[in-house]
Amino acid sequence: MPSRKFADGEVVMGRWPGSVLYYEVQVTSYDDVTHLYTVKYKDGTELALKESDIRSQSSFKHRKSQSSSSSPSRRSTSRSRSRSPGRPAKGRRRSASQSREHKDDKKKTIQETSLALPVFSLVCLFFKPSENNTKRYNGEPENTEKNDTSCIILEQKLKPDLEVKHVLEQYSLRSRKDEKKKEEMYSEKKIFATVKTIEKASSKTKELEFGGRIGTFMLIFFLPATVFYLLLMCKQDDPSLMNFPPLPALESLWEARVFGIFLLWFLLQVLFYLLPIGKVVEGLPLSNGKKLQYRINGFYAFIFTAAAIGILLYFQFELHYLYDHFMQFAVSAAVFSLALSIYLYVRSLKAPGEELAPGGNSGYFIYDFFTGHELNPRIGSFDLKYFCELRPGLIGWVVINLAMLLAEMKIHNLSMPSLSMILVNSFQLLYVVDALWNEEAILTTMDITHDGFGFMLAFGDLVWVPFVYSLQAFYLVGHPTVISWPVAAAITAVNCIGYYIFRSANSQKNNFRRNPADPKLANLQFISTATGKGLLITGWWGFVRHPNYLGDIIMALAWSLPCGFNHILPYFYVIYFICLLVHREARDEHHCKQKYGLAWERYCQRVPYRIFPYIY
Repeated sequence: MPSRKFADGEVVMGRWPGSVLYYEVQVTSYDDVTHLYTVKYKDGTELALKESDIRSQSSFKHRKSQSSSSSPSRRSTSRSRSRSPGRPAKGRRRSASQSREHKDDKKKTIQETSLALPVFSLVCLFFKPSENNTKRYNGEPENTEKNDTSCIILEQKLKPDLEVKHVLEQYSLRSRKDEKKKEEMYSEKKIFATVKTIEKASSKTKELEFGGRIGTFMLIFFLPATVFYLLLMCKQDDPSLMNFPPLPALESLWEARVFGIFLLWFLLQVLFYLLPIGKVVEGLPLSNGKKLQYRINGFYAFIFTAAAIGILLYFQFELHYLYDHFMQFAVSAAVFSLALSIYLYVRSLKAPGEELAPGGNSGYFIYDFFTGHELNPRIGSFDLKYFCELRPGLIGWVVINLAMLLAEMKIHNLSMPSLSMILVNSFQLLYVVDALWNEEAILTTMDITHDGFGFMLAFGDLVWVPFVYSLQAFYLVGHPTVISWPVAAAITAVNCIGYYIFRSANSQKNNFRRNPADPKLANLQFISTATGKGLLITGWWGFVRHPNYLGDIIMALAWSLPCGFNHILPYFYVIYFICLLVHREARDEHHCKQKYGLAWERYCQRVPYRIFPYIY
């Protein structure tokens, strides 16, 4: 194995990807498998570089002294020869062959200079890691700074030939084929694609979340236990936290018929997903530059599901069967998610390195099994993670709420559901329909772009979402709560405020990502970053750093208020949601700090509050 040349903490000169410029960097780590150095630039940007792209400072300074000492003499000699008015006649008389050679050399010099100038300009424009400046879309000029030492040296080398550039602009000395080739070579799109590929070259996940191997091992058992505990508590007459429910017999938790119904439900959603309806869009670029295609038809699947449920009710199918066997359905979903997680991990062992998840490639079995080893597992064009993210669990949540509504009417002999149940069903139906209507927006979330598909997402999508998110409706069946119309109106107002913040913040972010030059966004300000992306500092994202999380928490509170204040159990979702979003916010903060460097620190100074204004 080759020995490493540079030590951790050593200050060296690193070549900026896609350019010929070297900048001062500090070595932070070295990967023995890929033989890549992780280096940190002065602006906080971290990249993985090959050893051939790193040089010691002594060798760089030696090259700089040589170039600076030789260039002025050549320039002074060139100027003295061109200006000398008193040359002897012998020097002006040349043979025809010498004259032709002189013209050819001059033409060659013009061509080389003209090719170097655009490269120098483009490199200095796109690849100088300097501080990012706040600017407007309406063309407000950025603050200018002095170029780095490398840019100055290269500029000095090319300065004598600046006058030749005007000659080239007047007389085309290159073919159109060469011009086209040069434009393709130095296009902005290819340069940024190269940088992005190099940034994602690390092979192993170094920073472990959720408590590492021990934490993820415990979560595999703790999450199912939490779901079953909550469901058993809702069944009790007194669902106090200190009143631990009696454990049911194991044989009562499993029923083959229930598992068969769950499989039928899953396959029905697969069928709706595969229908050739809805538009096909591309996701964000992967580490290899490719873009996966996704069919956007979640809302159609919801409509077809509603029609199927309507047909079942027309033929007097008892949908409250879900309520009577709720625990068995939860167990069936948990078993299925575990089997799916095992399949996902086994198939990920044969996946190419470029298809593995950045956050689930630690090399530890338990951790990778929990977080997800493969980023986008697919069977042909069928994307397993994308399908489970919105279809079976999210649509199933609405079906479960409807079943609870019908069960409440049957158990309490009501001609119509209670006002509390109507509010819970309506609020959560709006949330699900909004997610399916804006299905394309999920392609830019961390779940799709960063997290692998393992036990965490499989259990969360298929068990946690439908069976925990429907906790308020399940609670109201056994613990009816009467509220007045004025109270209902106030709760509705709270939900509308939360939904407005949630939807407008997400729409603002998605529109900005899609088309930052949209005239509708001209009033927004942002901080530019070394990655080419911008960080909004006005609008909702200038109010707090995660306004969508704020809207989520307000809506979660509105979903729990119809259950009253007799027990804290219906508010478990609010407590869980706050903890979840605080964890996600901390993960986002760490990820953005690594990705955007100094620009993220400037953003945090401009927007100090994370989720709750003036509080947190």
